[in-house]
Amino acid sequence: MMKLLLADDEKELANALSAILKFNKYEVDCVYDGAAAYEAAYNNSYDALIFDVMMPKMSGIDAVKALREKNIDTPVILLTAKSEFSDKITGLDAGADDYLTKPFNTGELLARLRALIRRSADSKNETVTCGNITLNKDSLEIKTDSASFRLAGRECRMLDLLIARMNSPVSEQQFLDKVFDDDEASREGVVFLYISYLRTKLNAIGANLAIEETEAGMYMLKQK
Repeated sequence: MMKLLLADDEKELANALSAILKFNKYEVDCVYDGAAAYEAAYNNSYDALIFDVMMPKMSGIDAVKALREKNIDTPVILLTAKSEFSDKITGLDAGADDYLTKPFNTGELLARLRALIRRSADSKNETVTCGNITLNKDSLEIKTDSASFRLAGRECRMLDLLIARMNSPVSEQQFLDKVFDDDEASREGVVFLYISYLRTKLNAIGANLAIEETEAGMYMLKQK
């Protein structure tokens, strides 16, 4: 099931829109200010974000900009008032992918969501390069100029997440949400176990990258 984050300080509108999205088979988290939107989007995995522009504590535009600066590339639709044309331009420049003007037809929102999520899935390159390694997400292979290794599927997804958040910490819960199913996520120490596997394989191929553990018990990929 696709998971969305909806952020709007108009609680009645947000809750009504959330009900419509859930009826259309989306899982939805609701928050009601920009700071909460940023924290939720940074600390959890979503298929798309729907942010109102005008929110307390942090605007939707500022939340998008802060997320893009942290290499969070989740697709974003901004909701703007009709008089906020300049905000549309500013929002797109900040990293938003689309916008809708209030009031809007929910059918149009659903159509734009489907298109946005589809484009996001289609645009994900199967091969990513970081430091001196190349990760092929199709063949599950990591390699350097001197050696290569085939990863398990979960190792590949964990490394892909670490690369996407290069130099930014990733929590154990983020790994559990994005990589593991419910049964596996309940196993104590499963994230640490797979991190150990990844460290071993990165060392074996002579990668110039290291997975460091922060004081807060999170994991971060850094160049040696």
